[in-house]
Order: sequence, then C-alpha cells, then structure tokens
Amino acid sequence: MIELEGVPELIDPVMICAFEGWNDAGDAASTAVGHLDREWKGEVFASLDAEDYYDFQVNRPTVALEGGVRKITWPTTRLSVVRADTGEKSRDLVLVRGIEPSMRWRSFCNEILGYAHELGVEMVVILGALLGDTPHTRPVPVSGVTSDPDLARSLDLEESRYEGPTGIVGVLQEACAHAGVPAVSLWAAVPHYVSQPPNPKATLALLNRLEDLIAVRIPLGELTEDSRAWQLGVDQLAAEDSEVAEYVQSLEEARDTAELPEASGEAIAREFERYLRRRDGQPGPGGHATESGGLEGGTGGPGAPYLRDPSTGHGRPRKPSPNDEVAKDDDSEDTGGAEDEAKGADDATKDADNAKEADDGRGAGGQDASRRDEGGTDRSGDGGEGSGSDR
Repeated sequence: MIELEGVPELIDPVMICAFEGWNDAGDAASTAVGHLDREWKGEVFASLDAEDYYDFQVNRPTVALEGGVRKITWPTTRLSVVRADTGEKSRDLVLVRGIEPSMRWRSFCNEILGYAHELGVEMVVILGALLGDTPHTRPVPVSGVTSDPDLARSLDLEESRYEGPTGIVGVLQEACAHAGVPAVSLWAAVPHYVSQPPNPKATLALLNRLEDLIAVRIPLGELTEDSRAWQLGVDQLAAEDSEVAEYVQSLEEARDTAELPEASGEAIAREFERYLRRRDGQPGPGGHATESGGLEGGTGGPGAPYLRDPSTGHGRPRKPSPNDEVAKDDDSEDTGGAEDEAKGADDATKDADNAKEADDGRGAGGQDASRRDEGGTDRSGDGGEGSGSDR
C-alpha cells in the first residue's frame, strides 16, 4: 500500500531515476541524482522494502556506529521530492535513487509506477551511463531515447532500436510505456579506459541534457571545477604512456571525423540557443561538459589508477579486435556515421581520408558497439543502448 503522508501537492512533477550497478558506469547517473538531492535539499518520503528486491549476499548491508550505537543500513531504493525553483520557473522533481534490484523486477517497476501515479508525475526520466570508445578529451556524448514515437518527435529524441541484454533502466522504461507514462532515458558514454568512479564530466553532461529536457536551470555547484580537474588528471596520466596517448589521439580523430556532418548551420544554431538559455546574464553553468576533471584526491584524483582495460585490469587500453571493427561498422551505418557522402561532396579527397580513418575500428562518436557480457566485466557493448536504445 502506498502512503504519501506529508507530501505536498506537486507542481508539474517529473520523476528522475538512477540505479547503481550495471547501468551506471563511473557512477555518473547515480551521482547526478545525488547532486540534485543535495543542491535542492531533498526530503525522503518513501523507501522500498529491501527484503522484496535485494539479495543481501550480493548487496550487503553496512553497519556503523552512531553515538556509540550500532546501526545497520540496508540496500534499498529511496524516493525524495525537491522543488526546483530558479526564480523563473518552479517545478517539483521526484528523485528515485537506489541499487539495481536483484529480483522481482516487474514488481519493483510496478511499485515505482504506483508512486508516479499517486504523485501525478507527468514524465519519467531515467539516467544511465555506459562504457564506450569515446576520448576523455571531447564532450561526453549523451543520447536521449524513448519507446514512444510521438515523444521522440516532440522532444527531438531517438526512438529505441536496441536488441540484446538489458538492465533495470530498460525494464522500467518499457513498464512506463505499457502503463502509458511518458518515459525518456538519457545515456552518457564513459571512456572505457578510464571507467573508475567518480566521473564528474559524465555527471555534468547528464545534468546539462536533463536541464534542456525539463526546462529548469540546475545549479552545478563545484561540479564544473571537479570536471576540469578530472580531465587534467587523466591528461597527465595519458601523457606518461606514449601508447595510451596514441590510442587517445586515434579516438579523437575518429570522433572528430564522425561529427563533421553535424557542423551544420542548424546544429550550430541549436547549440547557441542552448547556451543563451543557460547563460541568463551570467557565465554558463558548465556548457556541455567540454571542460572536465575529477575530484582531486580519493578515487577520482590525479593519483588514481585511471588508465586500465576494464576487462583485464591491465594498465593499457584494450586493442580493438576484428569483431569490434565489424560491430562498429554496423553501428556507424545505423547512426549515419562519418561516411555521409552527400555531406562531403565538396572535398572528395578529405572525405576519402576521413572514411579510411573511421573504418580503422576506433569507434564513432563514443559509441562502442562491441558486445560485453551482462556480468559487467567488459561492458562497452552496452553502447547500443546508450547511443539510441533502451536497456
């Protein structure tokens, strides 16, 4: 039974969800929701029963001393509400933050949707992050996808075409579709060679895209500076290894080649309008995460062992395999890639060179099409979901 005592009547509520685990590379998505909760001082009004959805041998409870008394905290999913009041427009956000459940996913989604119904939620936005062949020196690619064709057209989103293993993000989005609740997934692509959390650059990119979607200015606090420090730290580590530096350069070339067709007047106008909306007479709130960095010290600081292959644990990045090349070529065809002949008719020689570089199997625009197992040891194959599909 859903009880909502103490929850006021909400203004144009939107539900924002993120779940730790398989769908949260670099903890980028869960950190984004945590940032919203801290900045707007969210108040928890409900939590799901941990006994119903979690295997405690997989997600163990923690014990701590509070005033000399031992207290156990159980893994769960909590709901809080915040009022996003920027002076221009106010609306309420229902924040759902937890861990991907171990069992009973359909019941889990139905319970969340029950709260959405009782609170009059107008739209559900689910945040996710995946590993991809994207360079840390470029803006973080964020894809917005939905299963609703009408919503895709009205919000300029991609319609989901993904097929394959999925996580709670994909299941919840599908449950929303069946329940008639508008739902959108936002996916940030995290460089697979620097996958350790935190990744403030990916978090910043998700919040910027969310800001556009819900039309509310999000205070970023220190996130922009953290993002810049993170990138500087990774730059330094990459510069110490010539092979890593060469690999990053190849990713940059592939990314730049793939994005050449996007440098159109219409695309530039969209970006400028977005900048003006954010600026509001002040320096922008961080733009599109073009400046990045990490939390100095701790796991995200310059001393952290960033550069490693997540599948092997070694310090050098994974070399693309022939299978990766085939998969990435397929992905490039699906998304348009850099081989758009019509866009490059004015410079055939340059296009031929660009096409050759794009075919080197380095990836296109941060989208990694290689398949990874659901256990999470080699997960950049989730790129299919983040680059235009749902999980």
